[in-house]
Order: sequence, then structure tokens, then C-alpha cells
Amino acid sequence: MQRQFRLQRSADFERVRAEGRVWRHPFLSMAVAPNTLGHNRYGFVVSRRLGRAVVRNRTRRILREIVRRATPRLKAGFDITFIARNEMVGQPYRELQAALYDLFSRASLWQQESAS
Repeated sequence: MQRQFRLQRSADFERVRAEGRVWRHPFLSMAVAPNTLGHNRYGFVVSRRLGRAVVRNRTRRILREIVRRATPRLKAGFDITFIARNEMVGQPYRELQAALYDLFSRASLWQQESAS
């Protein structure tokens, strides 16, 4: 994921958590706050409680890939953070994708399809 699309500073994560709205799923939580940019920025929080570095990095990679594929269909102008939960570890890719898409739907982040 390109640098411009990532949340990196802890102040950004805190702002999203304080000002944004949170949606929860058994696998992860998603917080969304508007930004003044013309694109979305994403942040991923994967705690050491999930497992060793291999498990945490794999979890982050899977989340980033799901988000990367969904980004063209999402509304722009938001900072979005994902917080992984223990239940996420070991789940199949399709289950995790369904969980993220469910959160995007509940947050009304999908762009409207234009009827042509």
C-alpha cells in the first residue's frame, strides 16, 4: 500500500478513535472518521496478543490485500482504522473478506453503482 494511503502517526490513530464512529465484528473493529483529503487512508492495528511476528504480519498482509481490492469501490475522504481480534487468526480469506465487506456496508462506505 502506498505511503499516502497509510495512517502512520499515532496522533492520526487517536484522532480516528476519538472523532470517528466504530463498527465491530467478531473478527475485528473498524473506526471511520472523515478527512480533508481526496482519498482514504488506512491503518492496521495488530496486537502482540494475536501471536508471534509471523502471525501478526500475515494478518496485516491479508487485511491490506482485502482493503486494496475494495478501495476502488469505496467512498473517498475517510481515515479508516482496523483493529484485529484474536478470533481473526486462522480464519479463511473468504471469511475475513466477508467480515470487512460487512463492516463497509454497515458504515455505508460503498459507492453507489450507477445504473447505465
